[in-house]
Amino acid sequence: MNTRTSSTQTGPLSGLKVLEFAGIGPGPFCGMLLADMGAEVTLLERAGGTFASQLFGGGRKAVANRGKKSICIDLKNPEIRPLVLRMIAETDVLLEGFRPGVMERLGFGPEICLQANPRLVYGRMTGWGQSGPLAARAGHDANYAALAGMLDSGRRHGGAPWAPPTLVGDMGGGGLLLAWGIACALIEAQKSGQGQVIDAAMCEGAALLGHGLFNLEALGEWQGQCAIDSSAPFYDVYACADGLWLSVCPLEPQFYASFLARLQLTEDPDFQGAQYDTARWPRMKARLTTLFASQPRAHWENVFADTDDCVWPVLTMAEARQHPHHQARASFIELAGVAQPAPAPRLSRTPAQVQEAPPVLGEHTVERLQALGLTAAEIERLVALGAVSLMRST
Repeated sequence: MNTRTSSTQTGPLSGLKVLEFAGIGPGPFCGMLLADMGAEVTLLERAGGTFASQLFGGGRKAVANRGKKSICIDLKNPEIRPLVLRMIAETDVLLEGFRPGVMERLGFGPEICLQANPRLVYGRMTGWGQSGPLAARAGHDANYAALAGMLDSGRRHGGAPWAPPTLVGDMGGGGLLLAWGIACALIEAQKSGQGQVIDAAMCEGAALLGHGLFNLEALGEWQGQCAIDSSAPFYDVYACADGLWLSVCPLEPQFYASFLARLQLTEDPDFQGAQYDTARWPRMKARLTTLFASQPRAHWENVFADTDDCVWPVLTMAEARQHPHHQARASFIELAGVAQPAPAPRLSRTPAQVQEAPPVLGEHTVERLQALGLTAAEIERLVALGAVSLMRST
């Protein structure tokens, strides 16, 4: 694995200033995406850290904080409000992921911030949105996916609803959609000279990611058995003799025909007839389950090597990092001893890269306050008042 760091900001968002109010999940992920693309992201963290820092280790181990600068600050201290507003006046994008009303109570609601900086893009990340009967309610990724109809669609056929943790609501429907909204608002601000507020709700984002499933439902193809809900024998995962798994997905007729040929099933009575004859599916699946369980995964990888039959091993995260394809593309990096995905997507002329390792809590407090024009004596006074904290350890 490669480690790419830089002391100067590079990438397509170089020069963009982002102020992120520390949180958990999609907000930090959105900030990471912007930092990877070259934005200067300043993270406002509280002295005790956040639940995110407790959950993911904090400091150098916090992958979502890579490329960011950390200021340790007490947002409730009256000495802090004018300083934060000065930061906001010099910022292009503000990110916050609190429940509705929290930023307003802290004195940093959209109205006040846009008065301080009319061009500000104010990104708000919540589970349910800034309005509506659920706005103030708590929730987590699977809750948002559940209410969006996506958790149900993620069930195995006939089994319990489930979906990969954090991907549908938090990261895809949350952080990624917020980053998209920010990109749109920044482009519009170049024309109008005005900022705006982005109300990104994870529940709505999860539903948007499932647009294709709503399409299938409208066509009447999401009732009962469906080709992609694990009921079809040619779109499922199968256990091998060694307890490892295969992902089997030859949906297209030409791939399916080749798949049967590789398994010498073309003339088998159970597999003769239309691929989408659902009456045959249970029997076909039972046969494939027995067949794949007869050999270890490596055997099947060899059988389907260099084919377009859409049969691939289900890799662990550790195995994925070592796969030749990912190695060739440097799809993973190691930073501060933590293996993690490399920045994506890839831009040809101004590529993204990790700017530097995640900061230790308060690592850049002095640097950022000095940039605002504060003297050493003024910073010492704020420390004495408990308004800011300096880095305590590395």
